[in-house]
Amino acid sequence: MAEGGFGCTDTETGSVSRPNSLYSRHSQNYVESVSVEICTIMTRLGYGEEMRRWRVARYRECDRLRNAYLSNTFITAGSKAEGLTCVYESDRDHLFLLKNVICLEAGINLYSIPHDLQVYRMDTHVYPGHCRLLLERLTSRSNEIIDNALCDNGNGGVLLSSSLFLDEFSSSSFAYIDLLQLKTVQHKCVGPSLPLTIRGCLHEDNVLALRCLCPSVLHRWAARPRHWPSPVIVKKVVTLGAILTPVGFKGSEFKHMEWRINFNSGEAELVSNLNDTQAKVYVLLKMIIKDIIKPTNKEITSYILKNIVLWQAERNPQTRFSAYSLLHWLHDGLRELRTAIAKKYMPYYMIPERNLMEACGINNKLHRKWVADITDMLEEGPGVILRLEKIRKAIVGSPEPMLWYSKKRMELEMLWLEEQKRIAEYIYKNEMLNSSDFMLNSLRFRRGEVLMEVRQRMIQEGCSVNDRDDIAVAMLM
Repeated sequence: MAEGGFGCTDTETGSVSRPNSLYSRHSQNYVESVSVEICTIMTRLGYGEEMRRWRVARYRECDRLRNAYLSNTFITAGSKAEGLTCVYESDRDHLFLLKNVICLEAGINLYSIPHDLQVYRMDTHVYPGHCRLLLERLTSRSNEIIDNALCDNGNGGVLLSSSLFLDEFSSSSFAYIDLLQLKTVQHKCVGPSLPLTIRGCLHEDNVLALRCLCPSVLHRWAARPRHWPSPVIVKKVVTLGAILTPVGFKGSEFKHMEWRINFNSGEAELVSNLNDTQAKVYVLLKMIIKDIIKPTNKEITSYILKNIVLWQAERNPQTRFSAYSLLHWLHDGLRELRTAIAKKYMPYYMIPERNLMEACGINNKLHRKWVADITDMLEEGPGVILRLEKIRKAIVGSPEPMLWYSKKRMELEMLWLEEQKRIAEYIYKNEMLNSSDFMLNSLRFRRGEVLMEVRQRMIQEGCSVNDRDDIAVAMLM
């Protein structure tokens, strides 16, 4: 993505003024009008800027309330923290940070760290974006998960093993912090996460992580020349710091001893500061992966797509991203994805030396197929949108029922999140849920009213679904 790679734009409308491959078979006016229409549809589907920022605020507030009573820090991560998905639309990603442990990069003075923290020194002489952890200082307070993951490095030192740490986490009850969540089923660990299914429909990925101080990495990121984000947001991302998750580089012989450097809170802040068009490009790219590419073993992840969009935002003036240019940037993102697959190379936005496509598991057959599939999509032009199930249904559906349903769906999600916030307030106050709580009962009563309205309309239109819980899950997918 060369800076300013697609030419000039009209700063009033954000429309593209120089033709590229997208406009070789379609007029510029046609592409721009389709772009605006898709933006409108995506807003109605719950991907608009207002709804996105509302979600972010509610999840952050729930985290704040929970952290007031938890012994370790709880962080909502992933698409929920970014405000880009509805309740059941994707997994809920949670991070648990051990409060009494800190990891330091070389050069940080040990004596500047509070004495009640157990300290590990980061050895970064491994694959970029990863490290090993050498014990530097113990404390009187022990942690069973940490203690059982310590190993002799053969040179008189003690290393913290990421694989043993993960094993200890998966066998502990640490992940089951929310006693209000019933019927929980634990699954086999995937990467650094412990997947859970709650009540058969709510999927969670829980990761136990360690706090990390690596200012030199963040300062190198902050010092890059850029169009985006603003200096204020850059400074905030730096202050949010980093964490280490228990997963090594896939191609490393010693991956069981390695940890990966992550910037989850900083990246969530960056994504929440994408403008409306940039966020919708990210969502559309994720839909294309899910509905068209369909990787079976996470060879291509939404994380790769996020990095594509972040690089787009950094390297191009914000005036070029508008509702008129949505399809242009979608095609630009697809071209970058095709290049990443073809070359097996995608630099990590925060640490460019780390290649996100390294050891991704794409075999030659998939390599050829996906490059060909994306080439076909690029040739298809705006028509590729019709291959995305959610967008296609919204286009085919009548405008009035679609708008009515959209309003009910968003209201239902708001009620759900407000209910979660109220429950978190009870936990913060260390109280049992009060069955007579006015606010909680009001939220649940209105939720029932909305579902009754939807069920009645479904019956009128010939649908036979009667269970309100089934309707709620289907609407919030």
